[in-house]
Amino acid sequence: MNADKSYLPVQQPGKSLTIAANRLAGSPDCLNCGTDLKGPFCYFCGQPDKNLMRFFPALMRELLEDTLDFDSRFLRTLKPLLFKPGKLTRDYLDGRRFRYVPPLRLYIFSSIAFFFLAAMLTNASLKIGDSNSGDVVTGVQLEEKQQQKIDDALDRLDPATAEEARKTIREAQQEQEQEGEHEHDTININGEPWDRETNPFIVPLMPNWVNDWVNDEIGESPQKGRQIEKNPDLIMDKIFDVLPATMFVLLPLVALLFKFWYLFAKKYYVEHLIFALHNHAFVFVILLITISANSYASWLDPTEEGLVASIVNFMDFLVLIWIPLYMFLSLKRVYGQGWGLTFLKFSCIGISYMMLLALATSFVALLSFVLL
Repeated sequence: MNADKSYLPVQQPGKSLTIAANRLAGSPDCLNCGTDLKGPFCYFCGQPDKNLMRFFPALMRELLEDTLDFDSRFLRTLKPLLFKPGKLTRDYLDGRRFRYVPPLRLYIFSSIAFFFLAAMLTNASLKIGDSNSGDVVTGVQLEEKQQQKIDDALDRLDPATAEEARKTIREAQQEQEQEGEHEHDTININGEPWDRETNPFIVPLMPNWVNDWVNDEIGESPQKGRQIEKNPDLIMDKIFDVLPATMFVLLPLVALLFKFWYLFAKKYYVEHLIFALHNHAFVFVILLITISANSYASWLDPTEEGLVASIVNFMDFLVLIWIPLYMFLSLKRVYGQGWGLTFLKFSCIGISYMMLLALATSFVALLSFVLL
């Protein structure tokens, strides 16, 4: 009980304090489990011997450290993550772990930040596009100059004839619009228009409830298509709701790809998973930086003709080169095989991953449409 407390000065209680003096930092025993303290942390339960009576910014910083690990470890992690392919995975597998943010936490933080910013920028661009587009003209579409010439010509006629001509044009536009909608709404099954009762879509060897669900979706698809056409935010919101979870579920499959192509590397599955977490976190972070820089450049120079736009465009070019090069070098560093064999496996893994990503993208698009 006579442990040396020189590591932290004992605070003297004052009249303005609202907590007991024996609960200040520098107490002889752990306030959580009562263990005799030998330093700033309890060696039994791990609780730090800290006083909560501090400035609010300090408490907020500690909250970030506890939830996001946003301390010096994050900064030590960021440099090798972006510029030293494979180093994080190699150090983590070699036991040098405490200096870096854990792989799963790094992936979750980077993916959440990326998808959040991408969703915000996508919705903003769609709203700007809608505000600039004005009313969408369907049917007989005329350019502005052509419409102006027709109006000028009609103005030279007597009012009754001009009104009759305008009425004829409107009727032609409405007729073509109705024909376009009817053609858009028609879904053909086996060469004939789909009908829930007379010509449904049947999936062979599937139970009745699956076929009923598929035909329900087919029946609702034209209405959903018109909703998406009027408001693209609907489908984009659903995509960004589904995509993060899909990418997270995809990670174990990506680790299986590495396990398959490095079957004789004598590595556990979890090692491949850690490698996949680090590489995906790298992609999320570098894309997050890239789209942030592009958004800032567009806001600073809408014409995209100045020096800032040129620098950002050059940075985009470097990123397109660095991402595949980073993946290749990380394979070489983590698995330690020769350059030729690494390049061959890099090509095979890349093709396999692109096929897997295409399937995941199709799944996300379909699921987003179904959930609409």
